[in-house]
Amino acid sequence: MSVTASMVRDLREKTSAGMLDCKKALEESQGDFEAAVEWLRKKGLSSAAKKADRLASEGMVVSYVDGGKTAVLLEVNSETDFVAKNDFFKSFSAALAKHIGTTSPTPADIDALLNQTLNGEKIDISLKNAIAKIGENIVLRRFVRYDAAGYVHSYIHGDGKIGVLVELTTTKADEFAKTFANDVCLHVAAMSPIALSQDAVPAEVVAKEKEILKAKNLEQGKKPEMIEKIVEGQIRKFLAESVLLEQAFVKNPDIKVKDYMAEMAKKSGDNYSIKRYVRFELGEGLQKRSNNFAEEVAAQTKGH
Repeated sequence: MSVTASMVRDLREKTSAGMLDCKKALEESQGDFEAAVEWLRKKGLSSAAKKADRLASEGMVVSYVDGGKTAVLLEVNSETDFVAKNDFFKSFSAALAKHIGTTSPTPADIDALLNQTLNGEKIDISLKNAIAKIGENIVLRRFVRYDAAGYVHSYIHGDGKIGVLVELTTTKADEFAKTFANDVCLHVAAMSPIALSQDAVPAEVVAKEKEILKAKNLEQGKKPEMIEKIVEGQIRKFLAESVLLEQAFVKNPDIKVKDYMAEMAKKSGDNYSIKRYVRFELGEGLQKRSNNFAEEVAAQTKGH
C-alpha cells in the first residue's frame, strides 16, 4: 500500500523519530502502524547501544516531594549541558523521580529501577528510547528516597547543578519548620558539610586529616614535641568548619546551624531536629569532558 503524508505525520507524532525514518518504517512494514513503531524502536535501540559508552557527566539533579512526607533526589547524566536543558530530558527525569517517590516497593538501586515499569514500559527500554531520541548517552546515576515521620524538604540549585534533601524530626510541619528546612537546604548546598555532627564523621576521615596536618606542621618547622597538641586544635577547628550542626549558618555567620535550629524550634514550640540530609552535586567524582578546540576542529576536518 502507498504511504501517505498523514501516516508519516501520525507516526512521527507518536515516536518523535525523523520524517524520513518514519516514511522508511511505514514502507518496510507495508503501512502497518504498530509494526512501523516496532521497526523504529529496534532502529532506535540499535543507535542507543552505540552511544552507551560515551561519557555522560552533565545533566541535572531533580527532586520529587509528596506532602513533606516522601522525597526523592535523582541524578540523571547526559553528555552535554545543552541536552540537559531539553524539555524532553527534563520531563523524562522528573517522571523518573516521581516514579521512585510513588512506587512500592521502592527500587533498591539503579538496576532495580531499570527493571521496573513506567507508563506500561520497562524503564530500561524507556531509557534506551530516550537515548535514541535525544542522540546522546543518558545515565541514571544515583537516587535516594526519604520517607519521613516528621517533615522532608528539597532544594535544587542552579538548574539542577546541586540538589539537597533535609529531613526534620518534628511533630508539626508548621511555617517555622518549613522555613528552617529550606534554610538548611540552602546552607547544605552552599557549604557542603561532610556529616551531620562530629560523631557522624567517619574515623578514617579524621585520621587522614590528622596525617595531613601533622605532615604540614612538620614541613612548616614546628617543634616535633608540639605537633600533637597543635594538630588536636586544628582537628577541632576542622570538625567545627566541616559538620553541619557546628558550621556557621550561611545566612547569619554569627550563629551556628544548631543555634538557628534551637531558635526556630523555640518559635515553633516544637522540639525538632535535623535527622538526616543528602547533597548531590552534578557529576561529582566523574571525569569531565575536556576538549581542545583546535584538536577537535582538526579531527573533524581530517580527510576533507
